[in-house]
Amino acid sequence: MTSATSCAGCRNADASAFAIPFTMAFQPIVDVVADKIWGYEALVRGVGGEGAFQVLSQVNEQNRYAFDQARRVKAIELAGAGIAGGDAKLSINFMPNAVYEPKACIRATLEASGRMQFDPKRLMFEFTENERMDDVAHVSHIVAEYRRMGFTTALDDFGAGYAGLALLAKFQTDLIKLDMELLRHIEASRVKQAIVRGLVGIAAELGITVLAEGVETAEELSVLRATGIRLFQGYYFARPVVEKFQSYGELSRAA
Repeated sequence: MTSATSCAGCRNADASAFAIPFTMAFQPIVDVVADKIWGYEALVRGVGGEGAFQVLSQVNEQNRYAFDQARRVKAIELAGAGIAGGDAKLSINFMPNAVYEPKACIRATLEASGRMQFDPKRLMFEFTENERMDDVAHVSHIVAEYRRMGFTTALDDFGAGYAGLALLAKFQTDLIKLDMELLRHIEASRVKQAIVRGLVGIAAELGITVLAEGVETAEELSVLRATGIRLFQGYYFARPVVEKFQSYGELSRAA
């Protein structure tokens, strides 16, 4: 697939037939140095309160394009209504095994951004490391194209799943999000602390920002801040809330 006209999957963008209709919940990403919300991650949820697993279990090879397109559009529509002003990023998860041509399939995203007057340069796309990437070269191409278009890119769940540093060697995103299992109870593990310091050093040398996700305690936050990390996400600050963008003042803990 090399052109918009050849991307049949992108034209199949109707996910309304899902047995579990979906919406989005939003979880803040906090910059603890600037004392502000840096962005929000859009997380899929069922409109009846179903969790992400129940919704994602409906996704298959026949509707993968439709779901990927519809999820992006829904997140942007809600963000346009909730945080059109300001500069906070909107982070949307991306399925790396959804085979498509980025220039062709970005049209619905750009149309939604224009319709909602949401600056597309505020969009961040997360590529999850926890899902096996069948064609790393193609994913590398998507990352390069997205960065060229002005989007921010992030490698999610770094340190878990099918790859780690080997994947980072093949393509570099703007951010890496450290996997929560690597950070859990890090204050009690010299090994985890050494690994995270090493990853922060590598990222700095490559010009990559590190985000620590899944932070739950003040002890975890304290240790991670000492490594130089400034972007955080997790229950310590706020849980995801369906169709709501929490303000900095509403967060459960001050940074």
